[in-house]
Amino acid sequence: MSEPRLIEISPVTRVEGHGKVTIHLDAEGLVDEARLHIVEFRGFERFIRGRLLWEVPVIVQRLCGICPVSHHLAAAKAMDMIVGADEIPPTAEKMRRLMHYGQVMQSHVLHFFHLAAPDLLFGFGAPAGRRNVFELIREQPELGRRAILMRKFGQDIIEATAGKKIHGTGAIPGGINRNLPIETRDAFLARIDEMEDWAMDALALAKGYTLDNIETVSRFAAFPSHYLSLVRAGDDALDLYHGGLRAIASDGQVIFDGLDCRRYHEQLVEDVRSWSYMKFPYIETLGAADGWYRVGPLARMNTADLIDTPKANAARDALMETNHHLPQHAVLANHWARMIEVVHCVEKMRELLHDPDLQGSDLVTTGERRREGIGVIEAPRGNLIHHYEVDENDQVTYCNLIVSTTHNNEGLNRAVKDVAERYISGQAEITEGMLNHVEVAIRAYDPCLSCATHALGKMPLQVSLIDAEGTVLDQRTRDSWSS
Repeated sequence: MSEPRLIEISPVTRVEGHGKVTIHLDAEGLVDEARLHIVEFRGFERFIRGRLLWEVPVIVQRLCGICPVSHHLAAAKAMDMIVGADEIPPTAEKMRRLMHYGQVMQSHVLHFFHLAAPDLLFGFGAPAGRRNVFELIREQPELGRRAILMRKFGQDIIEATAGKKIHGTGAIPGGINRNLPIETRDAFLARIDEMEDWAMDALALAKGYTLDNIETVSRFAAFPSHYLSLVRAGDDALDLYHGGLRAIASDGQVIFDGLDCRRYHEQLVEDVRSWSYMKFPYIETLGAADGWYRVGPLARMNTADLIDTPKANAARDALMETNHHLPQHAVLANHWARMIEVVHCVEKMRELLHDPDLQGSDLVTTGERRREGIGVIEAPRGNLIHHYEVDENDQVTYCNLIVSTTHNNEGLNRAVKDVAERYISGQAEITEGMLNHVEVAIRAYDPCLSCATHALGKMPLQVSLIDAEGTVLDQRTRDSWSS
């Protein structure tokens, strides 16, 4: 018999934001508990209060430098509702969609090649010094070059539609503040064929990895769950920008469908835990224990009936065939799903670039003023909800954000425990490679931990005073400050 042990992975690497994992081993060396902790707090839901409504789409995207466009557009959609723009002009919607496709493309490319690919290509247990994008570029320079240029294309699309590659200002309440000049459009069209070819090659790489390693993929944090995403009204197609909310059970049965995004709170409830700054949403009718769900690229493949671009739709069919067209639960299949979405984004960008509405001059509309606005979008990492209330002075009085990684919180924690039990439990010697398996499971979700740092109720705040030698001199929690 030995003493119980606590293993800590801090920080979790190759993810956006700061987090850690704790793994508790009992006296027999078996995993007793394993958790993902979010150890930073941002407070955007509080300090956005009092700001003017037209400032919100610009301010909230400071949550993240990786997915600012998603927050920019979700907030703009919420403010559309407040200014009474029930239907924005075609030029405005198509410019926003083009912006969004650029964002999803560049984010997926960044994650797959820069963060996940070193694990997939070199092995989960490869030496830590080898598992990085620089080694990938050194060993496969053409692949590295394409990864950089594909992301650059997405960023260039964002710059042309939002004004800047990061933290743009293009989407405004009621519409957009620019159109796309012909010469800019032509420059993108000159590169679109190459982008599509490269996207198809990346898709083949992700698909090939999944099928070549199907035994590992089918056992690695591959547990059933519910799924949630937007789907397009009418044909239930994948729609990254707009639609109704659909939730399905692990067997593919519909839990709710076509839910107006403005009524999301009738189905989704947010819970809190004492050990994390991140909330735990669940479907209210199913309860906290059984109502948790997952979002993201794989969830979107599961919930949608089709994709409205031919190459991406054929690729989705191939993915869904791996589980007889029932929901695919393997977390590592997210990488395949991401590359399907990259292909879809390129196909949609090509379609939009040929649309003359992008050169239109009708950019903004308004209508009957409202006090409440809710904007929902499918961010690269999954469903994103922005909910605001404003007063008669146009100042924000309420803000609630449910970001993709928050939706995935329970799934992330279950993945951590599943992999820890499979690869660490009962091992006499625990290596860095074993611990990296846990991180691989987390990275498969492409979590944005900065975006997800929001909480309700009592905050699990802890402050430590440490001297220059690293000795803890004092440590206080919120409860200990009363004296």
